[in-house]
Amino acid sequence: MAAPLAEPGQRLLARVVDTLVVGVPVVLVVRELVSGHTADVVAPSAVAGCMLLYEAIQLALWGRTLGKRVAGIEVVAATPQEAPEAAPEGAGGAGGSAGRGDVSALPVSVPGFVPLAAPEPAEAAAPPGANVVDASTRPDVLRCVLRAAAYSVPIGLRPIPVLGLLASIFWVVNAGAVFEGDRRQAVHDRLAGTLVVKRPRPESSAF
Repeated sequence: MAAPLAEPGQRLLARVVDTLVVGVPVVLVVRELVSGHTADVVAPSAVAGCMLLYEAIQLALWGRTLGKRVAGIEVVAATPQEAPEAAPEGAGGAGGSAGRGDVSALPVSVPGFVPLAAPEPAEAAAPPGANVVDASTRPDVLRCVLRAAAYSVPIGLRPIPVLGLLASIFWVVNAGAVFEGDRRQAVHDRLAGTLVVKRPRPESSAF
C-alpha cells in the first residue's frame, strides 16, 4: 500500500495535541504534589517519562498517537530507497527511453491498440510532485521505543544547564531535518528508521 508523506503542518498539529494531552495533566499533578523549585526540576522528567510511554505504546499498537489521529497521519517503517531501473535499449519506441509504466509507442488510433502497461492506481491518484512511499509495514516495538525516546529524553534534560541547552538545539535541528531530503524524516525518524505518512481516508459508501 502506497501513501503520500505527511505535511510538516500535520506533524506540528500532532505534536501540539500530544504535548497538551500529556504535558498539561502531568505538570498539574506534579505541582499539586511538589512545590517550589523542586517542581520545576521534577516536572520535565515526569513529562518525559509519560510522553515516552504514551507514544511508544500507541505507536506499537496502532502506528499513531491521539495527536496523529487528529492530524490524519501515522508512522510506518522506512523501506530502503530503490534506484529506478534503466530501460533496455530499443524499448519504448524512438530513443529507447521508455521505462516501467510507459505505454507503447503506437498511437491510440490504431484499431485494437491496448497500452502494454499503465501507472499503478496509487501513483496515478497522487498529485504531481508528491512523495509516495510504501506504507504497508508497521514499525516494530524496538523502533517505536527508540523513536519515542529520541524525542522525549531531551525534555527531561531541560533542568540541567548544559544538557538543557543541547536539548534545545536538538529540537531545532530535529524540526529542521523534516525539510531536508525527500523523505521528510526528523532526527528521531532517522534514528528509528521510520516515516510519517498520510493515513488513507475510508471510502464513503454510495447510496
